[in-house]
Amino acid sequence: MLLHPQFDPVAFSLGPLSVRWYGLMYLLAFVQFILLGRARIKRHPGFLTVEQLDDLLFYGMLGVILGGRLGQVLFYEPAYFLMHPLEIFAVWQGGMSFHGGFLGVLLAMLLWTRKRQFAWLDITDFIAPLVPLGLAAGRVGNFINGELWGRITESSLPWAMVFPQAGDLLPRHPSQLYHVGLEGIALFLILWLYTRSVRPRGAASGVFLIGYGAFRFITEFFREPDAGIFGQSYSISMGQWLSLPMILIGLLLLTMAYRKRA
Repeated sequence: MLLHPQFDPVAFSLGPLSVRWYGLMYLLAFVQFILLGRARIKRHPGFLTVEQLDDLLFYGMLGVILGGRLGQVLFYEPAYFLMHPLEIFAVWQGGMSFHGGFLGVLLAMLLWTRKRQFAWLDITDFIAPLVPLGLAAGRVGNFINGELWGRITESSLPWAMVFPQAGDLLPRHPSQLYHVGLEGIALFLILWLYTRSVRPRGAASGVFLIGYGAFRFITEFFREPDAGIFGQSYSISMGQWLSLPMILIGLLLLTMAYRKRA
């Protein structure tokens, strides 16, 4: 049985300014987006320019941060933030919902495509392989903070871990690392290999939705469930409820994409 390393959430300080690991993980996510995006531009010349990619990232950053925080407030902790409204703005402390951030990015991409006169699905197909490693970086930030720990498990599990932040000394699944492996690395490899060949419009977006929704549904079985809007009276977690529509929409997108090509 392992003990969580209890990292200092502050990576380094510059005078009165403290730079947290969680923020650095977001910076890493944006950097890998640019690097992988430029690789995609070289593979598909003539579609986007580097300048357009940078502009797209700016819109995406706004969508991730605003949508992710609002999603955490509305989907997972509405009662807490109702009592502590000023903490809504304390994003450096952690607490970002993927599903909220995902909706924020979709809205940001819609605004960007209207401004630049691109097809929305062409852009979502382009960025789909650029997202998973960014998600993995965010989950590493969760692990460093010792938050979003897993469910209690048997101490005989070789990688079972005690998270003192949970308020007990019970062995738990390091579910943050499960997220890294499935929603991050595995989904990236699937999408990167899938998009090496030209695919019909909407197909890559559909694969992303199916892959993330399915992997998130699986990892939620090992994660301590959030209370969410409805408390804990339901049999599956809030993350699983929110992932089901993603899977269904992804299947619809993928089916429509290949039917249109046929």
